[in-house]
Amino acid sequence: MTKTPETVWELPRPTATCDVAVDADTSITLRRHGNRDGPRLVLSHGNGLAVDLYYPFWSLLADDFDLVVYDLRNHGWNAVGPREAHSLPTFVRDHDRMLEAIDDRFGAKPKVGVFHSVSALTTLLSSATDGAYEARVLFDPPVCKPGRSQLEFDLAAERTTAMTRSRADRFRTVEDYAEVLGISPAFTRMVPGARELMARTTLRESADGEGLELRCPKEYEAQIIDYARVFAVLVNFEALSCPTKVVGADPTLPYSYLPTFDLTHVLTVDYDFVPEATHFLPLENPGACAAAVRDFVSLQCLY
Repeated sequence: MTKTPETVWELPRPTATCDVAVDADTSITLRRHGNRDGPRLVLSHGNGLAVDLYYPFWSLLADDFDLVVYDLRNHGWNAVGPREAHSLPTFVRDHDRMLEAIDDRFGAKPKVGVFHSVSALTTLLSSATDGAYEARVLFDPPVCKPGRSQLEFDLAAERTTAMTRSRADRFRTVEDYAEVLGISPAFTRMVPGARELMARTTLRESADGEGLELRCPKEYEAQIIDYARVFAVLVNFEALSCPTKVVGADPTLPYSYLPTFDLTHVLTVDYDFVPEATHFLPLENPGACAAAVRDFVSLQCLY
């Protein structure tokens, strides 16, 4: 029997990069990919992950769109800074600084924000986005409303925080981590090669030279989950600053991270979900997620 070759995602070099100082201790690296003449998309990622991990998704948009991607502080390409500055309010300030820097470095033009999970919550919490985006597409933002859904969200956040703090955070090789991811129910639906890509993009050499460690330390990741419930109820969907599409996980599936909040009743939001996909939908069905971006950008007459 001939063995099927494994999928290997090879990331292209950015066409341009720019280090942006967001405070005295921290810089964030902007990277540009895709078609410079196309409509501009600004993309970031979920807690504990890296925007390069989403390459199976955003590569589907690269021929037609000007892509500007960045990692949240203490993630991905960025160095690890002080833990006390690792918070949602800081993420919001970083997000606002990134918007300024993108225009300064790459030239001002209309932007569409494309964000997943905690970065989606971050842009919803920003008060500086009036006029900054022509539209946004948000994948499964961790939001809820006061009451029963908030209680479920809080309990899930507590469980997820405890699991994050108890996880292994050092590995001998990239392959070892990919193998661990392969036995985790949260990552079983990812497209072929995505777990290996996750290992490559979320690990770095340990400071002591002994193997590899998570680029975003697990205590930092847990800290965001622990406090996300405080901010998850603060989003006012009746006062969004631009046309917004929210794409959620399949509500009939057991959730793999935090509960998906059904926004079908929110008249100001174009809401949909991807069938048979969990919270990690851009990594499980990148084709459907890319199509959602294209359709919504086209609907806004931007493409």
